[in-house]
Amino acid sequence: MDTNEFKKVVQSHEIPNGFIKVTDKPIGALSSEQKAVLNRKGNMLFNEGKIEEACRIFVTTGYSDGLTRVGDVYSKKNESLTALKFYLLANNARKTEPIFEKLSKIVSVMLTD
Repeated sequence: MDTNEFKKVVQSHEIPNGFIKVTDKPIGALSSEQKAVLNRKGNMLFNEGKIEEACRIFVTTGYSDGLTRVGDVYSKKNESLTALKFYLLANNARKTEPIFEKLSKIVSVMLTD
């Protein structure tokens, strides 16, 4: 797929099934331009409330700010473990530390009972 075809696919609201691979590490074969185009699409989806679709893009590109915002969404829903996953993918120590502390307190209480 050449750059123009790529842009047309991303700019449309329809992303073909299987186009975005969900991994724990960003795809290294994407150029900076392709990542920027995808991240803009992800930000648009996120702002429209389409968190899962945006998340798939952010994971694909390794966009740490987007991953952190996805983590924040789950944190607000009190889904700390899911939030932790996205904070870890974003390498956001400031957000992971409080969750680790909370988990360690829970484990500590369970061990003493």
